[in-house]
Amino acid sequence: MHTRTKVLIVVATAFLAGLSYLGVAIARHGFSAREKPSRFEEFLARHARKIATPAGAKELKNPYLINPEGLKAAREHWMEHCATCHALDGSGNTVIGRNLYPKAPDMRDAATQGLSDGELYYIINDGVRFTGMPAWGGEHSPEETWQLVSFIRRLPSLSPDELKLMERQATEAGGAPAQRHSHTHGPGTKPHAHHH
Repeated sequence: MHTRTKVLIVVATAFLAGLSYLGVAIARHGFSAREKPSRFEEFLARHARKIATPAGAKELKNPYLINPEGLKAAREHWMEHCATCHALDGSGNTVIGRNLYPKAPDMRDAATQGLSDGELYYIINDGVRFTGMPAWGGEHSPEETWQLVSFIRRLPSLSPDELKLMERQATEAGGAPAQRHSHTHGPGTKPHAHHH
């Protein structure tokens, strides 16, 4: 048998095994986002970020030096747009972040911090299919996206004072998006807030 035929057989077998696994998993557990993702699904989600970046993105370096004004703008942008899923501290521990499928990643972890500047840029810009990460390229300027990359790099080393400042600013702006989620549970139920 030719090498090409062998490769095609292996790929087809792997595809059919994956399809079978998915069918059994859905039959056993349904298709709910409440279930904890399997190891296979976690593997796919982690690798979806890598697949989402174009060739050559890994080599891209942030062309903007972060200065106090850029850091302030990135922090405010993070609080207004990213913290809803990723939390003020980047942990992903928010009502939305915990309930996404797969869950929002902890932006402070090595899996995220190990991505290159260019990979982070393209994940923000183009989003990641089959996850909760939308494409923000049409909403951000390239400079804003690069500023967010710089801010993501800071998340593992946020000081307690910096986090308190962010919490205060988010509260002053109308509530901490990463900490509160107000909603109603149905007809006749009064609105209430969850504090996390």
